[in-house]
Amino acid sequence: MYLARLSYDVLPVNRQRAIDFIRREVEAARGNGLSARMLIPLTRGHGGVALQFEVELTNLEQLEQFRSRGIGSSDETGSWMHDFSEILVAPPGIEILRTDEVQAGTKPAKD
Repeated sequence: MYLARLSYDVLPVNRQRAIDFIRREVEAARGNGLSARMLIPLTRGHGGVALQFEVELTNLEQLEQFRSRGIGSSDETGSWMHDFSEILVAPPGIEILRTDEVQAGTKPAKD
């Protein structure tokens, strides 16, 4: 399993608009059968991001598919991305993580 985390930095004046954009992204991911959530940092260090979107994936192709057509059609998704990008301070940061699937009572394999 993979976890994709997109980090968005916005000015405080645009925070609520950004939350609305990310909520739409979460709803779209869930509508596509993916587990997704928005993360709102309660504290952040200097240079930390304002908001994050996280989605669980069974394969990495799902991220590309969602990023190109996740909000609806390709045009709707493109329009959403364009509108959202107008309030971003910088391009979104993207982290892709692999989850450790160790089962209870088993020892992890040594690398």
